[in-house]
Amino acid sequence: MEVPELLGVAVTSTTPLRRQPVQQRSAKRVERMLEACATLIDEVGYDGVTTTLIAERAGVAVGSLYQFFPDKRAVVQALTLRNVDKFSLGITERLEQATLEHWWDAVDTVFDVYVTMHREIPAFGKLHFGDVVDMRLLDDRRDNNAVISDKISELISGKFGIPMIEVQVPIAIAVEAADAVMKMAFRKNPTGDQAILTEARALVRGYLSSRLPA
Repeated sequence: MEVPELLGVAVTSTTPLRRQPVQQRSAKRVERMLEACATLIDEVGYDGVTTTLIAERAGVAVGSLYQFFPDKRAVVQALTLRNVDKFSLGITERLEQATLEHWWDAVDTVFDVYVTMHREIPAFGKLHFGDVVDMRLLDDRRDNNAVISDKISELISGKFGIPMIEVQVPIAIAVEAADAVMKMAFRKNPTGDQAILTEARALVRGYLSSRLPA
């Protein structure tokens, strides 16, 4: 099955990196900084993280961190963009292996990947797609949820032949509603309160079933 590109997100703001790591050693050092930042956000939250803490946890000098990132915000931006890539890859891999008979199958796949990332990716539950850093991290013209919902709309429209104009607003509302309820689920339980997650699925399916063609 040919899978349309789901999250080919064009970031219109400047890259958070001061310079791209060229050598493998430098790339690994940057990766350690991102991993350290994620771990620290889980431990002390975004406000408690400093560049000094990130450097110490990564085992690098603060000056080395500043070679690649101008400040803490830039490190978190880079971490969030990496999570977007993981989200995109996770959905693409699942859709390549799936048989999609109904638009709900694609929506369910997106839901599953999002829940899995909450459970398995350090700091994702606190950063999501960057709202804690910037509501328009992915595209300076739209908020982060709008970027994600538009891409999901393109997937549903292209795969199932439903006009984009019929899916765009319902998917945007479903994304906002699911995001709020899932945040509630993970506030109740670090691994996600299963009863609330089940309700989130039911909410999204019930709403979209009344808006999208069968």
